[in-house]
Amino acid sequence: MNKNKLQIEHLETKIRAFAPLTKVAIPPTGWIKAIRLALGMSLQQLANRISITKQSAQEMEQREKEGSISLKSLRETARALDMVLIYGFVPKDGSLDALIDRKAREFATKIVTRTSNTMKLEDQENSEIRLRKAIEERTMILKLQIPKVLWD
Repeated sequence: MNKNKLQIEHLETKIRAFAPLTKVAIPPTGWIKAIRLALGMSLQQLANRISITKQSAQEMEQREKEGSISLKSLRETARALDMVLIYGFVPKDGSLDALIDRKAREFATKIVTRTSNTMKLEDQENSEIRLRKAIEERTMILKLQIPKVLWD
């Protein structure tokens, strides 16, 4: 088993735990304010726990709502709320394997189509079946190699 495949398997295990969380809606006010209010904590109390001013705490809540807060600030705030910040990535395709498969198939199609067009100009056009088979073969090779060009 090659190194890439092993890395992907380890990451897949971790990523799978995050998949159900993609359906969780972020509170309109942001997590910090929603949790703070649910706990009955004032803005001043939160600010004191983080060692910042009340205004800075309010600005932090606003930055989170806008999506411009740093991970460091989120981590510090989570600690102040007696919580743990957890973050991760979930592939839109459902898994890293599916993502790699899609990108490999797209690139394979591009390669095979380009070659096929050249052959067509030389009056050596391939059949649809042969083109599909060539795309499948090239996709498998690309999935094994995972060349950096897949991400261009």
